[in-house]
Amino acid sequence: MAELTREVRLYLVLRAASIRGALQYRGNIAIMVLAGFAYQGSGFAFVWVLMHTFGTVAGWGLGDMAFLYGMRLLSHAVWLLLLDGVTHSDQSIRDGQFERMLLRPANTMSLLATNTRSLMSFGDLTVGVLVFGIAVTVADVDWSPLAMLFAVLAILGGALIEASVSVAIAGVSIRIIDTWAFRMVGYDAVDKLSSYPLGIFGNGAQKLLTYAFPFAFIAFLPANLLLGHDGDLAVPAWLGYLAPLVGIALFTLAYRFFHRQLRHFQGVGH
Repeated sequence: MAELTREVRLYLVLRAASIRGALQYRGNIAIMVLAGFAYQGSGFAFVWVLMHTFGTVAGWGLGDMAFLYGMRLLSHAVWLLLLDGVTHSDQSIRDGQFERMLLRPANTMSLLATNTRSLMSFGDLTVGVLVFGIAVTVADVDWSPLAMLFAVLAILGGALIEASVSVAIAGVSIRIIDTWAFRMVGYDAVDKLSSYPLGIFGNGAQKLLTYAFPFAFIAFLPANLLLGHDGDLAVPAWLGYLAPLVGIALFTLAYRFFHRQLRHFQGVGH
């Protein structure tokens, strides 16, 4: 327990230092936040156009879609705020920074996660808060204390599921020096497959996105419960309650995979 407390404290110190370093450049702050805002804002603009054209998608109206999109985006922003340095794992290896991390008396994942000065995640967070904040005033949700607690846990669970994809790819980068293609496929799959109602897919795809590639747990299944939808799904709606546990399980597996791959690190000639 003492070791875990030490690692968490060290991570927080390193993360705070990386953010303070980024905040020294005011122009960079504005550009990065606006870039994140523009990118995620354009994604929701597409959803708005889609809903304006068709009215509903799989029985979900604009308010429900905004709730789903906002919830997914909050999970996305949370994991980036905490672990976005993991997305640059292959670059850290190629530049020789990773070897220095291995020599330091600290958790390698903590060092890797805080090895960034990007503030784009703050733009993502801004859009997520705005969209979700507006959606909760429009969507029909009974905000009991338990519902609010579940929403928070579900968002954290979704963040862990997204993070597990990046951590697993970081493990692959130890064996394969350039994982750009893996990252693009993985991130695009998460973005596209977790931002829309599961009902738009066939029964086979619904089960695949729930049991094999559990992207449905990132936002849809929890949002489906909170919104009280009774749509005809190929998977039980109550599975949404497991979103936090699924996030913890997947992140644990990805983390262990990453650390197992460290045994095979050979460097890149630095």
